[in-house]
Amino acid sequence: MTGLDGPEVVGQDGVGVPDALQRLWTPHRLAYVQGSKKPDEGCPFCRLPEKSDEDALIIARGKTVYVVLNLYPYNPGHLMAVPYRHVADYTDLTPEETVEVAEFTQHAMRVIREVSSAHGFNIGMNQGVIAGAGIAAHLHQHVVPRWGGDANFMPVIGHTKVLPQLLGETRQLLADAW
Repeated sequence: MTGLDGPEVVGQDGVGVPDALQRLWTPHRLAYVQGSKKPDEGCPFCRLPEKSDEDALIIARGKTVYVVLNLYPYNPGHLMAVPYRHVADYTDLTPEETVEVAEFTQHAMRVIREVSSAHGFNIGMNQGVIAGAGIAAHLHQHVVPRWGGDANFMPVIGHTKVLPQLLGETRQLLADAW
């Protein structure tokens, strides 16, 4: 909390000398950090299309691919192009799926630029657990908007990403612009 004289310093017995650092508490991320975020209920990417767009955070649906917000975004607008078909490897996509993943990725970039003036993008797929895929069994292409100065000490030191917009609000902006 900030007062007229600056941040309010809150002390707690037994923890040392109080400092002037602000704390951003994000307890909902503990399950993700500890690796317990994934319920053993099958593939989430196969289940999402069965839900409403709002409940699933789906932005757009195509013939073979849909676009959904990432539940654990690196930046606001971090989304993924996901084939409906449960397929793990990029080389196993059909030509039609390959084209639609590419077209949805291009369109996502245009929409994100329109809605939030992104300066750049990180785009990619992590193929396999060893390559960093959180859900390796179902291919998905990440589209991560970037802005100058968006990477700071919070993720590196504090293992916390500060996001200025709720996922539902981001989904609505992108879906409206899609």
